[in-house]
Amino acid sequence: MELGKTVLWGLLGGMGLLLYGMYIMSEGLQKIAGHRLRSILSTLTHNRFSALIVGALVTMLFQSSTATTVILVGLTSASIMSLKQTLGVILGADIGTTVTAQLIALKVTEISLPIVGIGAIIIFFTKRDHYRRVGQVLMGFGLLFLGLKFMADTMQPLKDELFFRQMLMSASDYPLLAIAAAALFTFLVHSSAASLGVIMIMAMQDLVSLHSAIYLLFGANIGTSFTALLSSLGSSREAQRVAAAHLLFKVTGVLVLLPFVNPYALLMTKITAVPGYQVANAHTFFNIGIAILFLPFTNQFARVLQLIVPDRKGSREKQLTPKYLDEKLINTPSIALGLATKEIGNAADQVYIMIQSIIKIFERSDTKLLEKINKQEDYLDLLSKSLTDYLTNVMRQPLSSKEFYRSMSHMHIVADLEHIGDIIEKDITYLANCKIKQQSQFSEAGWKEIKDMHLRLVDLMRVANVALASNDTELANAAIKECPKFARMERHLRAQHFKRLKEGTALSISTSSLHLDLINSFLRISEHIHNICFEIINQGNDSEINQSHHADDKTMSHNDLPKIINS
Repeated sequence: MELGKTVLWGLLGGMGLLLYGMYIMSEGLQKIAGHRLRSILSTLTHNRFSALIVGALVTMLFQSSTATTVILVGLTSASIMSLKQTLGVILGADIGTTVTAQLIALKVTEISLPIVGIGAIIIFFTKRDHYRRVGQVLMGFGLLFLGLKFMADTMQPLKDELFFRQMLMSASDYPLLAIAAAALFTFLVHSSAASLGVIMIMAMQDLVSLHSAIYLLFGANIGTSFTALLSSLGSSREAQRVAAAHLLFKVTGVLVLLPFVNPYALLMTKITAVPGYQVANAHTFFNIGIAILFLPFTNQFARVLQLIVPDRKGSREKQLTPKYLDEKLINTPSIALGLATKEIGNAADQVYIMIQSIIKIFERSDTKLLEKINKQEDYLDLLSKSLTDYLTNVMRQPLSSKEFYRSMSHMHIVADLEHIGDIIEKDITYLANCKIKQQSQFSEAGWKEIKDMHLRLVDLMRVANVALASNDTELANAAIKECPKFARMERHLRAQHFKRLKEGTALSISTSSLHLDLINSFLRISEHIHNICFEIINQGNDSEINQSHHADDKTMSHNDLPKIINS
């Protein structure tokens, strides 16, 4: 009884160290290379072989194929990656997990304490963030294997317990039960590395036979795909196909190899007589075999997945929901910020459509179009709130300074987009309503001026949107240089309007407040577009705000008004 309690607490403590080590190692790696992760996954995976290599390398770093697949589900849901791109990455991720098994077989666990010590020294005796992150990665790596060592030492006395040994050794007599138990354990701890470590320890201490270990490995490989499958529920069909692909790769591999476990085990014993290496090699060859089997047929497999997980018929995606945000990826800030960028682009597109529609309301006196714009503003409000909440949660995660300032820039852009929506809904649509109810008409000259200013505003928002989507700082800077012209134009048009009032133009008199308020609203929108472009240029930087772009803003003074009116 006392032995059982000691073993139980020892296993729990060792598992805790292992999982915490993986967590802080992954966190440190994200701080070092996280901002490149999204671009690497989305740009270097168009070729199936490069996708395989990328998947293997990313999973080697994060020590979790589950984490890699969950990230892929999020990127696919956000339309950043296609299903075909992810299939090669998934196969590579499965190969990447085998590195942990090989390190355990090499008894890296024996040097885990020195690695933890080196990591701690770097963290506590350096001030530079980059080196502290390297120390964090080393400490996490050391704690991972220290946890495995702790579990191995705890399980050592079980070798002398006849009942326990017989129970484990008999696992090969009930292969389906062994596979199911290992799959369930892997799903519960959300880590194939953890379950693999336990299987390796038992094999190295002769607690399980090679046959039993192979069945347990099969279960661990299947169980690692369950987390991604659950994370895809409620996502797009493409994301669900990614998760299903991971599960099908594993299940198919197990079904193909299951009848040949005896010759497979014999092959492993011929390669090496050391039990630890036998299990590690069995895991490695299994996943390499899956990659060899499926990689040439990823295009065909993608079509099969489209049949297994068909597109929804007769139902459209909910309109009033964010298109790209994925709450499950908040703890991967580099990816989450990429998704936020896509959603901000979606919000900016809504604003562009609203700005385009402004002139049509006044031109046609169209109340239906007015209602449509109000619905678009409701959607924009929802996007703004969702983005603000999402970015707030991202900022609560461990971020690099660049990621923090990028998050702040995103928040500013969202606020400016929302302000533009408010100006259109609260001010411009109110003016349109007044014009429709009063059946007012602008003077011919006044209407031409309004259309000219609106056309420039549409062009400005279009340039800002392109700059935002492509992260083009030169384009954003070009838009910023155009913004001061709106202040000059607004003053000039106001002066021209006053001139028509002086001349007694009847239509100008009847629509005076509408005219002046409308061009002022255009000016205010241009100021928010200016702010958006400024954030595009400076996102990720903590430098002082540069006011040089105001240098050319020679705004028309009040003294210039009489000259125009009397000219």
